[in-house]
Amino acid sequence: MPLAMNRDVFITAAITGSGSTQDRSPHVPRSPEEIANSAINAAKAGAAVVHCHVRDPETGVPSRRLDLYCELTDRIRSADVDVVLNLTAGMGGDIVFGGTESPLPTVVGTDMVGATERVAHVAQCLPEICTLDCGTMNFAEADYVMTNTPGMLRVMGQIMTNIGVKPEIEAFDTGHLWFAKQLVAEGILEPNALVQLCMGVPWGAPDDLNTFMAMVNNVPPEWTFSAFGLGRNQMPFVAASVLAGGNVRVGLEDNLMLDRGVLGTNAQLVERAYGIITNLGARVIGPDEVRKKLGLVKQAPMG
Repeated sequence: MPLAMNRDVFITAAITGSGSTQDRSPHVPRSPEEIANSAINAAKAGAAVVHCHVRDPETGVPSRRLDLYCELTDRIRSADVDVVLNLTAGMGGDIVFGGTESPLPTVVGTDMVGATERVAHVAQCLPEICTLDCGTMNFAEADYVMTNTPGMLRVMGQIMTNIGVKPEIEAFDTGHLWFAKQLVAEGILEPNALVQLCMGVPWGAPDDLNTFMAMVNNVPPEWTFSAFGLGRNQMPFVAASVLAGGNVRVGLEDNLMLDRGVLGTNAQLVERAYGIITNLGARVIGPDEVRKKLGLVKQAPMG
């Protein structure tokens, strides 16, 4: 595929994530108010899309509580800055086995629920975008599996389509793109799909440029793609994705550092990405242009 730089780029800010980062940086937001404020500041810095999880306000532990999602959604939609809301639907697929010799029964940390429950907050809050992790994957932890079976993904994807929320396909490896294309072929997802290429997440696609271009080359031309790299490769992948024709994602879900030894905020990471994009000669687009590009409809506050 010939190199075709993207000249009109949108930035997604991944605000807090579901990793155990809450005690590693004071900038990782916990409560709905903190997450919303961090998202609003990221939008003011140039993010057109904010991708949000929720956490227990006291402990910072990732949560699926509906009331937290509703509060977060209302706070963002009532803000004095416009932004496209993207809620995760990746929770509720966690299996932690009991060890290599006694895998069953599963142990503490397992949170495996049905497809409808996994997207209950999406159906309630109706964000413009929600994520769909298109495959089961081993993460860095020894006995933890992120579980997304083909059957579950078909049901979740159909629910998203039926309620008018655009799925953002999360592709952690080339096989996830293969299955996502199957969902489009079956009519479960719309043909103009949106995909996030997730690079460097153990043990998915490594974050070298050859693997990245293999992922890019498996994205159909009518799809819109974005990409991110973890940790110190977050900013290099801003440049790589723009040069490969894509959009970008930065934020504390994927990287805590602004510079070596310097903890950053979501707004600072967005500002850094904004500078990289414009220095490449591209333009950073806002939420209205993203809605037009992706066919999204802005929702009013729920309250």
